[in-house]
Amino acid sequence: MKRAEQVTFGGGMLERAAHLRSDSAALETAWNTPGAQVLLMWRGKPLTRQETETDLPCGLAWSKPAHPLAAACKPDALFLGLTSDGTPCFACDISGWQPDDVDSEALNSFADASEQQHPDLPSGHVFVELRRVMTRLSPLEAELAATAKALLAWHRSHRYCACCGAASDMAQAGWQRVCPACKAPHFPRTDPVVIMLITHGDSVLMGRSPGWPEGMYSLLAGFVEPGETLEAAVRREVLEETGVQVGPVRYLSSQPWAFPMSLMFGCAGEALSREITIDPEEIEDALWIGRQEMMTVFAGEHPVLKPARKGAIAQFLIKNWLADTLD
Repeated sequence: MKRAEQVTFGGGMLERAAHLRSDSAALETAWNTPGAQVLLMWRGKPLTRQETETDLPCGLAWSKPAHPLAAACKPDALFLGLTSDGTPCFACDISGWQPDDVDSEALNSFADASEQQHPDLPSGHVFVELRRVMTRLSPLEAELAATAKALLAWHRSHRYCACCGAASDMAQAGWQRVCPACKAPHFPRTDPVVIMLITHGDSVLMGRSPGWPEGMYSLLAGFVEPGETLEAAVRREVLEETGVQVGPVRYLSSQPWAFPMSLMFGCAGEALSREITIDPEEIEDALWIGRQEMMTVFAGEHPVLKPARKGAIAQFLIKNWLADTLD
């Protein structure tokens, strides 16, 4: 797919500089480099900047390594990499801070519209849910934010050695954990997920999960199982959820999806029939939508259906299908 890396979180061209992760002297130099920048994260939410109090944030808000909030987290700072001009980028987690009036259940859900303002940060610098602002970030900003969010989610869920159960330690500037008891190394986890544009003639197969906002439908998706190819996963997931048999399958594009730490593999598949038999344990509903009707959905003029979320690979794939630019 010629436009594959135009998907949100893709194409940021971050130089990850993996050779520096084990070089403590080089990391110290990078941290103290004039212009080095630190992305503060709070419970998975990146720090962003607002132009006015009524506007959505329009980009990431970077802190200097010398800022007290960043300096206090230096021992556990993640080294994200270098920008094209060589600027070192780090991320620090300040989730220990407890703001007032936090709805813990809503945090980091796609419905989380809350913003948190730390008293030691400039006015207009707020922590926001990444999905809420992902289309307002530059490709590089989006890649940096997604990388930091996914890495921190992995560290939170993998604090103990899977071999012996002992508490593990961060290593390699955040890109590894090592068990001090049995010396086993552990590396960041990425969960492969297929998301599929299944078509039959001039229609695309859409589904919805329980609990989604009214009118919200998206492409079918599911985790790849051990020992399974992407193509096999596409056919299995579609059959399990809708009873639709799928023939030829091809890969289109991928998207890092840090919710919490997945890699979405966008695929196209050709359905062998249109008959749908949903599995209520998997999805709530599924339906075929024709190209003309989907154009109405994207225009926001459909009486029932809402367009796929901007920035998600589902919206990216459907948009290219409508424009006939999948190849």
